Amino acid sequence: MTSAAASGTAAPVDVAAMRRTAAKLLGPDDGPEALPPAPAELAVLTAELRSHLERLIPEVERIARREPADSGPKFCALACIGEAERKLRSGDGATPAVRVAMARKLARSLNALCEHHEKLGARAPAAEPS
Repeated sequence: MTSAAASGTAAPVDVAAMRRTAAKLLGPDDGPEALPPAPAELAVLTAELRSHLERLIPEVERIARREPADSGPKFCALACIGEAERKLRSGDGATPAVRVAMARKLARSLNALCEHHEKLGARAPAAEPS
């Protein structure tokens, strides 16, 4: 058991590492001409994307919930969370082309959540009230 797990606190999310994982599937400017990875690498990347999303979703939700009820950024972040959760419930696909498409959808959701994490985190108070 890690010290973070033993203390009941989670390690901070590594947004830069998450973005690097997403970039492996999307390429520069998310262009459709980006070549897909080999099937074995795609499976590993897809699992990593799913893991990142499962870690980031509750963190973005926690930060978003601190926003006022009528906050536009809060609404957008929560909508993005809902979309990411729907994609997580989707399968990986039955054909190579569908597996690549699904992985890229996960990567786009991860990028969007990273963006919300950075923007809302910058707006959040330095310390949460006890």
